[in-house]
Amino acid sequence: MNAPHAAHAIPDVQNLADSRQIAINKVGIKSIRHPVKVKDKNGGVQHTVAVFNMYVGLPHNFKGTHMSRFVEILNGDEREISVESFEPMLREMVKRLEAETGHVEMTFPYFINKAAPVSGVQSLMDYEVTFTGEIHEGGRYEFKMKVVVPVTSLCPCSKKISAYGAHNQRSHVTVTATLNDHLWIEEMVQLVESQASCELYGLLKRPDEKYVTERAYDNPKFVEDMVRDVAGLVHAETRIDAYAVESENFESIHNHSAYALIERDKRQS
Repeated sequence: MNAPHAAHAIPDVQNLADSRQIAINKVGIKSIRHPVKVKDKNGGVQHTVAVFNMYVGLPHNFKGTHMSRFVEILNGDEREISVESFEPMLREMVKRLEAETGHVEMTFPYFINKAAPVSGVQSLMDYEVTFTGEIHEGGRYEFKMKVVVPVTSLCPCSKKISAYGAHNQRSHVTVTATLNDHLWIEEMVQLVESQASCELYGLLKRPDEKYVTERAYDNPKFVEDMVRDVAGLVHAETRIDAYAVESENFESIHNHSAYALIERDKRQS
C-alpha cells in the first residue's frame, strides 16, 4: 500500500519567491538553550548551558528561511566552543542557510576558581560571558567577546567628607571587545578586577572580610574612574581592535544606579 503523500510531494513554502523586494537583515531563532563545552585557560573544559541567538540575512527574492536548520547545526555534534571554533560554526550556518551574512550570539555562565586573599580558601565565581560572531557581506568575519564582571566600588566623595566610613556598593563592569587574536576569558576578568576598588569572592573568612573592606577603603573610585582605568588597559591590549567599557554602580545610598560608558574603535584612530 502506497503512502498517501511521498516526501518529495510536500511543498517547501520557504523557498517560494517573494515579490515585495524587501530584504531582511536578520531572520532566525532566538533564546534557544543548548549544552556546550567551553575551553578554559588551564587546559580544561567547562560543561555549561548557553542561550543562542542565530540569524542570517534573507535576500529580497526569498519568502523565508529554513528555521529547522539552525537547530540542526546546534544538534549536529557536541560542540566544544572556543574563539577558534566559532568561525567554522558560522560559516557552516551561512552555507546551510544559503545566505551571505550571518550572526550568532552565545551567552553562558563561566566559572573561575578563586582563592580568598588571606585565608586562601577556594570558591567559584561566576561571570556572564557572550560570544558574538558575524559574517558580513563579502565574507568578512568579526568576533566579539563580552564579559560582565561584578566588583566592589567605594565612593571617593563619601570617604572624603565623612568623619568615618564610606559608602560602597557592588558594581558591574562590562567589556565588549572586538578581537583580532585569542584572548582568554580569565585574562579579561583579571584585567577588570585589577582596576576595581576591590574584587569579589564567592567565600570569605573573617580575615578575608577585613582585608577586602580595607582594600576598598584604600582604593576609592567613582564610576568615571572605573571606566577610564579599565578602558586604558583595554586600549593598550593589542589583541583588541575595538571596545566598549561600561560601569554600573548599584548605589547603596540611592534608589538609582550610576553609569558610565567609553567606546573606541582603534582601527579608526
